[in-house]
Amino acid sequence: MFSFFSVYIIMKKGFNTLGTTSKKSRTMEQKTDALIDGLRRQDPAACQRLLTDYGAAVFRLVQRIVPRREDAEEVYQDVFLKALRSIATYDRRQASLATWLGRIAYNESLNLVRGKKPQIVYLDEGSMGAERLSDTPADSQPDEHTIRQLEEAIEKLPPHEQALITMFYYDGLSLADIAYITGSGPSTVGSQLCRIRKKLYRIIKTL
Repeated sequence: MFSFFSVYIIMKKGFNTLGTTSKKSRTMEQKTDALIDGLRRQDPAACQRLLTDYGAAVFRLVQRIVPRREDAEEVYQDVFLKALRSIATYDRRQASLATWLGRIAYNESLNLVRGKKPQIVYLDEGSMGAERLSDTPADSQPDEHTIRQLEEAIEKLPPHEQALITMFYYDGLSLADIAYITGSGPSTVGSQLCRIRKKLYRIIKTL
């Protein structure tokens, strides 16, 4: 039987294997700098590498918010066109290239489904704040049926909540990165994720 805590365990244990974060090595930083330099020079090879290295993650985020594939593909193209036009203003001190692209993808996607700029709902969960998201749950391995149930529940969430789940649990982004992407604050993101987990538990009980 599902419990609220089991939803937390499944998402941390079952989904975090799909995307993890790590400190970038000096070599990776140099490669990223070379890529950015190539993009600013409008080097076709650099443009292709941008799509190869970041395309899958961008499309995954877009498709979580824009369910219709044809629309998602259009937004996907718009994201990279906007990124190429704006690359001169990119500042790596503010965010990684992946996080910067994620912010563009998030905004472009919500602009399409809402017809306006995204509105961030600020929530305060008190004791269920950001610190709860770093807890390590007890050992547990989700089975295939349980993961399918959770996926079905996620599909019933509003687009912006699906996006938060995708960024944190699938892509392994930090609260700070998600806050940059959504134009929110880390504590707000933590509160929203806690609220979403509770909502998922309620949805799963009705499946």
